[in-house]
Amino acid sequence: MALTREDRPRQGVLSRLSHVALFVWALLIVLPLLWTFLASFKNNTEIFGDPLQLPGALRFDNWVRAWDTAHIGRYMFNTVIVVALSTFGTMLFGSMAAYVLARYTFFGNRFIYYLFVAGMAFPVFLALSTLFGVVKQLGLLDTYTGVILVYIAYSLPFTVFFMAAFFRTLPDAVAEAAMIDGASHTRTFFQVMLPMAKPGLISITIFNVLGQWNQYLLPLVLLAGAKDKWVITQGIANISIIAGYQADWPALFAALNLAIIPVLIIYIVFQRQIQSGLGAGALK
Repeated sequence: MALTREDRPRQGVLSRLSHVALFVWALLIVLPLLWTFLASFKNNTEIFGDPLQLPGALRFDNWVRAWDTAHIGRYMFNTVIVVALSTFGTMLFGSMAAYVLARYTFFGNRFIYYLFVAGMAFPVFLALSTLFGVVKQLGLLDTYTGVILVYIAYSLPFTVFFMAAFFRTLPDAVAEAAMIDGASHTRTFFQVMLPMAKPGLISITIFNVLGQWNQYLLPLVLLAGAKDKWVITQGIANISIIAGYQADWPALFAALNLAIIPVLIIYIVFQRQIQSGLGAGALK
C-alpha cells in the first residue's frame, strides 16, 4: 500500500536549511574553479573585462606557455617525486607507530601518543626558523631528502592519531591466532593487521597526498636556493610574481588548473574509498 502525501514524513525546517546551505557551499566551491578554468583560455583583455564572459577562443597556447616557458612540467615532476616518497614514508612509519601505541601496553605509551596528538595543534610556521637551522646543520637544505623528511614529520601526528583509533577497532582474536600459529610481531602486523586496516590506510594516504601536494610554506623555506627542485606551489607563486610585470595572466590560470586537475582526479577516483574508510573507522 502506497503512502499518501500526509503519511510521508515531512522535512523539517532545519533539514531544508541544511540543503540550502549545502547548495550555496557547492556554488562557492564550483564557481571559482569554473571561472579559473575558463580564464585559462582567455586573453588579458577578456580576463579583466566582463568576468562572466566566455573565452572568445580555446587558446591552448596559454597552457603550453605555462608548461614550457614557466616550467610547470618540471615543477610537477618534482612534486610527484617528493609527495610519493614522503607519503610512503609517512604511511609506513605512521601505521607502525600507531599499531604499537594502539595494541601494546608499555610504560610511556600514553605520553608518546599525546605527544603525537600535540603535534597536530602546533602551528608549523612557529618552528620555521628552528627547522631551517636543523635542516641546514644536517646538510639537507635545498635537497629532496630534507623536504621529504620534514613532510613525513609534519604528517605523522594526524596519521598516527587516525590510524591508532582505527587499529583499536580491529579484533584481538585475529592477532592472537596469528601469534599462536607462530607468526612474529612483524609478520602479524604486515600480513594480518595491516591488510585489515586497508580502508583507513587508503583514506589517510589520500589525505596526506592532498595535503603535501598543496604544501607551500615548507618548500618555500627549505628549497629557496634550488630553483630546479621547486615544487608546483612555488612554481605557481613565481608565475604570479612574473605575471604582475609581464601581464601573462592566462598562463597563470593555466598553471593553476594544471595543479588542481591531478588533485581533483585523485579525489573523484578515490572518493568512495575515503568515505568508506572514514565510516569504517567511526562505526566499528
